Amino acid sequence: MEEENLVEGRNAVMELIESDKDVNKIFVQAGEKHGSIMKIIARAKSKGIVVVEVQKRKLDEMSVSHNHQGVIAITPPFEYVEVEDILEEAKKKNENPFILILDGIEDVHNLGSIIRTAETAGVHGIIIPKRRAAAVNATVYKTSAGAVEYMKIARVNNIQNTINYLKENDVWICGTDMDTNSLYNEQDYKMPIAIVIGNEGKGMSRLTKENCDFVVKIPMKGKINSLNASVSAGIIMYEVLRNRG
Repeated sequence: MEEENLVEGRNAVMELIESDKDVNKIFVQAGEKHGSIMKIIARAKSKGIVVVEVQKRKLDEMSVSHNHQGVIAITPPFEYVEVEDILEEAKKKNENPFILILDGIEDVHNLGSIIRTAETAGVHGIIIPKRRAAAVNATVYKTSAGAVEYMKIARVNNIQNTINYLKENDVWICGTDMDTNSLYNEQDYKMPIAIVIGNEGKGMSRLTKENCDFVVKIPMKGKINSLNASVSAGIIMYEVLRNRG
């Protein structure tokens, strides 16, 4: 069974059911007949979704996140969108595009956390590379607390070509890097913008950095000179939201 066919955990499965996305089947742990599991079973049945009781051992074998909380849903593979769909989403909302480009985020927990924050911060879509980067799987579903279901995510062959395409569509590219004098909270973000978040260890690739229209940094006061990628992304996303008022 492919990882991306699983959604695990009570909150994530409930979000999935409420999102009206296709669900093939929901497995619940035998004997779990209280609290939020009862709500999941009732909601699933009201929507005509097949619910199957299985032993905990079966769920443990299926689980990718190893924290299924007694419930796993099987879905069709995650449906990625095209970059054009993200621009269309902004147009539909009559807003300037607000896009995240993840330049090689490898940790699925980071990806899930970034998606969760992006959904709350009004990001229109996220762009990730197909190679050497985390993709949407069961752990991402769980870490994002179901936000994956509401976020447009494009998976592209080449980040540089995508950046050029966005520029042709009047989107400004803002990189994040410590090697700059520009502070993140002194930048104007009201224009159509894509924020680039680099790899957890190496940051943005050289080519990506060269392709940015401008680069900003988050000031550091402590002995450790880097933040977790999902924390950095959250700080910048909320600054864009604040800046746009």
